[in-house]
Amino acid sequence: MTNISIILQSFLAFSYVMHVYGASCPVLECWFVQEKPGGGFHAAMSQEKSLLYINTDPDSEETRSKQGPPTDHDRVYYVTDPAATLCSSSLHPPEGSVQKSQCEINPFMPQPSTVQWTVPLTDSAHSPIYLQADWYTATLQGFDGQLRLSNVLRAPTATKEPKVVLSVSSRTFMIRSRLGEPVVLDCGFWVDASSPLSGSGFAVEWRYQFRGDGRLVLAYDGKSDRFAETQEEGSGLDFTALHETGDASLILQEAQVRHSGTYICMVYLPYLLAQVAVELEIVEPPSLSIFPSPLPLSMPGQVVTVQCEASGFYPLSLEFRWMLTGPDGKVRPLGQGSVTGHRQGPDSTFSQTSRLELDSAKLDLGGEVTCVAVHHGGTRRASVTLNIAGVSAPSIEDYMAMVAVALGIYGLIQVVSWTFSSGSDVANTQEKFTHIGVIIILSQLQKVK
Repeated sequence: MTNISIILQSFLAFSYVMHVYGASCPVLECWFVQEKPGGGFHAAMSQEKSLLYINTDPDSEETRSKQGPPTDHDRVYYVTDPAATLCSSSLHPPEGSVQKSQCEINPFMPQPSTVQWTVPLTDSAHSPIYLQADWYTATLQGFDGQLRLSNVLRAPTATKEPKVVLSVSSRTFMIRSRLGEPVVLDCGFWVDASSPLSGSGFAVEWRYQFRGDGRLVLAYDGKSDRFAETQEEGSGLDFTALHETGDASLILQEAQVRHSGTYICMVYLPYLLAQVAVELEIVEPPSLSIFPSPLPLSMPGQVVTVQCEASGFYPLSLEFRWMLTGPDGKVRPLGQGSVTGHRQGPDSTFSQTSRLELDSAKLDLGGEVTCVAVHHGGTRRASVTLNIAGVSAPSIEDYMAMVAVALGIYGLIQVVSWTFSSGSDVANTQEKFTHIGVIIILSQLQKVK
């Protein structure tokens, strides 16, 4: 498959949008940002309010006919976007909405890249005449958080009619995943098939950043169809989708704690570069365990210590709560207990323990003690029963045991009466022992009430 056919197929994948929006799209408001002349290393930046009239058909006059005279905008551009990426509903909030999309335009200078997997894109030592024009980048973010877009635009020198040449986008730039799950970080690109740069190949690069740490995840040279040697284990691309539709999404086979951070999808054409960032958040709720379990029978006035361990959670933040549910169903908060410091395991998840002292003299009839762990990934609970001797209401097992003891004693009395009584005394003796047995059974039943 040639690079030209790849780009053509990518174009066809986007072209259906033109039938939905027609030749023109809603107007976009942007900020044009550039360095002020004469600036040094810390040059001041200037900002100018700009208006973008979007047109999907370069031969259509519909956009110009619909424009009104600009009032408070310093710049006006008439943008041709054949792929209609700038027509997305995520960039155009409903009328009256307080949420707005973000848009910034900057001057852009085409230049060859020096990274090894992009060098083949600019084998020639001469820059094409096509580069002699005014170039811009447009970076946009949807008002609903569902789109990030980076476009490279070319305008004939000294005109205000740029055309989108390269577009890179992500539809889900914030992803949350649990440990062990497969993850797809969305990134797609489109190239103008009419551009002379479209037939010279492309390259895709994914980089990772987190708290100052950065690394190359993978790099793919589309011109020579090969990966760079620095590919990270467990990551990949769907090559069929990449070449047929421009789907450059990063696939992580199994999410791990070290994957949490910012991923940058970079797409190279000869002399051009566009990129979008995707955030990946790894969230794993804790597993809870209470010990000792079950709790030993507590004597009135005795202090019982119980511990609750939350393990395997990420990120770090966790809150403990204890509560007691009495026999009457009323819930009584017991505080957070004494909480230990965090411990980090081999998989980089965290563990933490809360220790609580239960004073049976202050807990009335006992009840169900519950440990609650509140975490970003979800709330978890674990419970254990506190029984206080002579106070706690007996369970059904307690009733059955008491009755069994009473019946056993009664049976023993009957055997003794038969063994040590004879003749006419047997009946009288049995009657006496029967009365005693009945009294024992009734006394046991009275205890369980």
